[in-house]
Amino acid sequence: MINKDIRIGTLVGGSTAVKVLPQIVTHGFESFGLTFWQTTGTTDLVELAKQVREILAEQDAVISTLGIFGNPLTGAGDNADTLASWERLIDHAHLFGADIVSGFTGRITDKPIDESIPKFKHVFGELSKRAADKGVRIAFENCDMGGTWVNGDWNIAHNPTAWEMMFNAVPMDNIGLQWEPCHQMVSLIDPIPQLRKWVDKIFNVHGKDATIAWDIVKEYGIHGKKPFVWHRTPGFGDSNWSDIITILRQGGYKGSIDIEGWHDPVYRDELEMTGQVHGLHYLKRCRGGNYVPNPVE
Repeated sequence: MINKDIRIGTLVGGSTAVKVLPQIVTHGFESFGLTFWQTTGTTDLVELAKQVREILAEQDAVISTLGIFGNPLTGAGDNADTLASWERLIDHAHLFGADIVSGFTGRITDKPIDESIPKFKHVFGELSKRAADKGVRIAFENCDMGGTWVNGDWNIAHNPTAWEMMFNAVPMDNIGLQWEPCHQMVSLIDPIPQLRKWVDKIFNVHGKDATIAWDIVKEYGIHGKKPFVWHRTPGFGDSNWSDIITILRQGGYKGSIDIEGWHDPVYRDELEMTGQVHGLHYLKRCRGGNYVPNPVE
């Protein structure tokens, strides 16, 4: 367990977890983040937690996070249940043995980020108190979901200036980031100095990398026809995850790195789990490999 102060795992859809977990837990994943899109729907979270605990009972694996990815600030359309889903997951996290609920902040659609801060303060001011009462931390994924500072939907937590505004608006110790290098690299941000600066606010890490085609950037820029960046499974992208894990450990991080699959342009479709298991083994090597005890003098 000494070498598992940072566990290596993957993400699984909450609605399919009971079917999927038994098929992949034997690959050696040490943690699983359960995710829901916009709503937990009709899922019986008490029963789901019971079944998940039974599946993992004989395995050295844990549920690291529960995630709800929608827009809780507007509650419009398919996001009508997103805020209530945040509340449900916070209330039921302990049944899964998890203490982190993650997701997007939401956003006032097609308005500048700063115009979303008052609503963010109201919604997550209440949610953070609810979570604190239950020993739960809230972590915001740093995905831009196609948005910019000026306009967009879904999420404001994709830029460090926005993080400063968010954490100033809701100065609670139990709100932080669900960070990954990929979402910064697509904006041509160097993730390493950012990680050093923000490591104290990182509660969970998504295992997703990126490949940046700098030759295309230099010749065509970032607004041309040619793609210049691709999301990658760790081990296939540009980042040195040994450096990332070193910085996390130096910062006292204890948690998980959960691979976010289904994005790699090469290791996808029938090669999806091949890529994920490669990423799993790669990240374990970057963690230092198998634990070896020191000699006794």
